Amino acid sequence: MIRVKKVYTIIFTQLLLFCIYSTGQVIKVGAELTEQYFSLLKDKKIALVSNQTSMVNQLHLVDTLLKSGFNVVKIFCPEHGFRGSIDAGQKVDTYKDQLTGLKVISLYGKNKKPKSGDLSNVDLVIFDIQDVGARFYTYLSTLHFVMESCAENKIELMILDRPNPNGFYVDGPVLDLKYRSFVGLDPVPVVHGMTMAEFAQMINGEKWLRNGMQCKLTVVKCEGYTHKSKYQLPVKPSPNLINMRSVYLYPSLALFEGTIVNVGRGTDFPFEVFGHPDMKNTTFEYTPKSKPGANSPSNEGQKCRGVDLRQLSDSDLWKIHFSVQWLIFAYNNSPDKDGFFNKFFYNLSGNADLQSQIENGLSEKAIRQGWQYDLESYKKIRKEYLLYEDFE
Repeated sequence: MIRVKKVYTIIFTQLLLFCIYSTGQVIKVGAELTEQYFSLLKDKKIALVSNQTSMVNQLHLVDTLLKSGFNVVKIFCPEHGFRGSIDAGQKVDTYKDQLTGLKVISLYGKNKKPKSGDLSNVDLVIFDIQDVGARFYTYLSTLHFVMESCAENKIELMILDRPNPNGFYVDGPVLDLKYRSFVGLDPVPVVHGMTMAEFAQMINGEKWLRNGMQCKLTVVKCEGYTHKSKYQLPVKPSPNLINMRSVYLYPSLALFEGTIVNVGRGTDFPFEVFGHPDMKNTTFEYTPKSKPGANSPSNEGQKCRGVDLRQLSDSDLWKIHFSVQWLIFAYNNSPDKDGFFNKFFYNLSGNADLQSQIENGLSEKAIRQGWQYDLESYKKIRKEYLLYEDFE
């Protein structure tokens, strides 16, 4: 049986094998609970939607299933590829995985949704990908399109659930569908506060798939997880989210991707800093350079002046939650205010209001008041689909 290469296994072994809930309770992800789903896989032709986060203890899910004699026929992969090493936005082509010999079909780029032909020899699709809890993190959109394709082709989807590391709160503006894109398909806030399985149930229940279709779902829940849990990711979910600080800061700092500001791409501390060559009233400096996972970062080779957030502790970030304070600071200290935002910002923020509010000098408190009504309405809907104890 072909397994993950030794060096790859060592890396995974050195990472956390068990993630501990804040009370000391062990969290087990759905993929680890094989006694709950192995019996459902017998005599099925299986397609996996997975990447480098799809681990069952020390072994990748695909290797776990193949070792156990199940018939895995192909793999679908999201942005960043099956092994999770490809830069954000970079095209991923269909190819044969060298370690398993299986065909890997990319669900990023022009082909974001499995085609009917891709599913013609499939009885069951298993989805097992670690999300980070932000609307614009594209694994969520991959889930939406996989569900839609399964519904169209009358194929069951099994979700092996994983905790949401930012699942202990809900915040940010709710998406205006006028700005719907692959970084935001469904009308949810920036921080949605749901696991993948909970979100899938919401997509079905609210009939957000095309023509109100619904996907046949089987869910394998996590054990020991609640929305009060502070879950430590055992594997990097993507090349530029390298530690928990970057994961906690991501919902706030990813908004900079719709501006002229570099957010640490091309450094050893992505999504922990932000800066621009012309930013004023700062003392921290860094120079972005091309590197694996960050090819041609913004402001490459230029000394950026900005803000270093690495001094913030996890407890600080748990209190701050989602914030636009850093976006306001960067805009106010940028000499190029006319060119500060680009059109992509509307897709990331999910509306046209946030940009105009910042340009008009509103405080963070005033800005937050503007999205509270929609946020409260979303929270009521969310409650109906939770699988785990909530944070409040």
